[in-house]
Order: sequence, then structure tokens, then C-alpha cells
Amino acid sequence: MAVKTITIDMTAYTLLSRRKRPGESFSDVIKATFRPEPTVREFRETLKRVRLDRETIDAIERQIRRRRDDPARIVKL
Repeated sequence: MAVKTITIDMTAYTLLSRRKRPGESFSDVIKATFRPEPTVREFRETLKRVRLDRETIDAIERQIRRRRDDPARIVKL
């Protein structure tokens, strides 16, 4: 695997090292922190593997409706 050396200041190093767990590399910490957002396709694939019962699906739908109707999310220009 190719590697690249970077320079960071001590504050950045301290912040990074606080997130690092035993057995984990700094590269692991950076990749976990800055991984790309999951796509809709990946989400759908996950849903195919996870079997949700009707009660859970109903609870998710209620939460989505509550968020959609939340006046704090309505932007008036």
C-alpha cells in the first residue's frame, strides 16, 4: 500500500491521538472520521439485509412525519 507523510501541529496531533484506540492506526481514525456519506444504494442494500418488524417500521415512519412537520425545519424566505 502506498503511503504519504503529512505534517500536523501538536494541537491537531493531540486531537487525533485522543480518538485513536489501542490497535488502531492514525489512518484508521482519519478514515473513520472522514468517510464518505453512505449512498441511497448502500442504504437500500443494508435494508435488504436487516429484517425490521412492523412496529419498528411504523416508529420510523412516525419519526419521519414528525421531522417533516417540525416548524423549526421550515424555512421562510
